[in-house]
Amino acid sequence: MAVEIREINPTKSELKKYTEFGIDLYKDNPYYVPPLIKDDVETLSPGKNPAFDHCRAKSWMAFRDGKPVGRITGIINSLVNERSGRNDVRFGFTDFIDDDEVADALFDTLARWGRDNGMTSIVGPMGFTDLDHEGMLTFGFEELGTMATIYNYPYYPIQMERMGFTPDAEWVEYRITVPDELPDQLARVGEIVKRKYGLRTIKYTSGKKIKEDYGVALFELINEAYDKLYGYSPLTPRQIQYYIDLYLPILKLENVCVIVDKADKLVGIGISMPSMSKALQKSKGRLFPTGWIHLLKAMYGHNDTVDLLLVAVSPEYQSKGVNALLFTDLLPVYIKNGYRWAESNPELADNENVQQQWKFFERRQHRRRVAFRHDID
Repeated sequence: MAVEIREINPTKSELKKYTEFGIDLYKDNPYYVPPLIKDDVETLSPGKNPAFDHCRAKSWMAFRDGKPVGRITGIINSLVNERSGRNDVRFGFTDFIDDDEVADALFDTLARWGRDNGMTSIVGPMGFTDLDHEGMLTFGFEELGTMATIYNYPYYPIQMERMGFTPDAEWVEYRITVPDELPDQLARVGEIVKRKYGLRTIKYTSGKKIKEDYGVALFELINEAYDKLYGYSPLTPRQIQYYIDLYLPILKLENVCVIVDKADKLVGIGISMPSMSKALQKSKGRLFPTGWIHLLKAMYGHNDTVDLLLVAVSPEYQSKGVNALLFTDLLPVYIKNGYRWAESNPELADNENVQQQWKFFERRQHRRRVAFRHDID
């Protein structure tokens, strides 16, 4: 049967089916970590996600003999295109069976839409912002994924290369062994940095308080620290408020490190949380009726892995050892909580400054992922 492409209306019910296809495709895969369906539906909803203030998006599903066999979302981020001088259409939320005809139909549809809107190249997988999932897995297919990353079958990058896509950026990930005690060298560097620059760490126990003190400043720091990174989309004031309301209430604050200078200005932030990977697998992407129980157990019960979700340091303090100060604050928490491993999550392969922060730790580089690019004919 021929492949049929259907445009998806951005309604809650349609987007739910769209998200569920991605989960169903991996239902027997022990390494895939599903997203929360609710979160992906909201991300793709123009009425919910403030990124639609400067983004256009369209989603399609591929069907054969009436059964879904693939999906893809196209995103035109005008803010990023203006900064880069490119006319890129991003692809994301992309899944398909291992079938040349299906892959071709999805990407041909995306290319036509991009061309009709003045775009000259396709890049991805990427989302609306850097806080969305990005990068196609190219190595580490037998490693458990994380809540912050894309998992895909090994045939995905093979299909991309067959269609003429070439790598445009690469990320690496590390599985880091949490030491039994704070390394002496790390502690010494942290103390030197603290004294030399007049910095200090702050611990919060109230989500309301950290929101009041540094909620906006946190995301402004992310904008500043990540500004030159690949494909970065600066967060607008509306997006900042959206992410404050979305993320700050769910953080386990002992796993958050805030670094300020003598004037109490925020200069560094480290955000981590207990791994939700196994809990999300058990929940199958659903909070109800029992999914929330698995997530709560992962957050507050025994958990041997912590996810390092975000580290941001003000450019004026980068490469000055501030990351050591951050980990002298967080490591005792990890040790107390019995975490044995930490997941770095993606960092650009050519970002040597970021990778230097792991030099104090035993680690294993266990995943790689790529953003692919192709000109639109």
